[in-house]
Amino acid sequence: MPATPGAHHYLPGLPQDEEGPVFNEPWEAQAFALAVRLAEVDCFSWREWTTVLSQEIQGEQDGGDPRAYYLRWLSALERLCIEKGLVSSTDLHRRKEAWRQSYLHTPHGQPVKLSAAL
Repeated sequence: MPATPGAHHYLPGLPQDEEGPVFNEPWEAQAFALAVRLAEVDCFSWREWTTVLSQEIQGEQDGGDPRAYYLRWLSALERLCIEKGLVSSTDLHRRKEAWRQSYLHTPHGQPVKLSAAL
């Protein structure tokens, strides 16, 4: 199934209201948009996406916490990007660590910038 504007209706556990997906944080919307776009440009099929997302959701015990849904989404996205060769696990780990260091070196109340890790 191709990613279409109504594709979110086929996603297991997607937090949504009558207008579509609901996001608690900006990164959730960005992860959602990235997965949809990667499917649209054939980096992976929508069927592959929903299969991996379902596996991530089933594999985690989060007590039904709705905030955990997009953490599963992110895990599925990372997994597929590695499996499809879009990024190596080493490069992904390095980038995540760089963002973590940026966060740790950014003064409270300031936007986190990747350059803060340097």
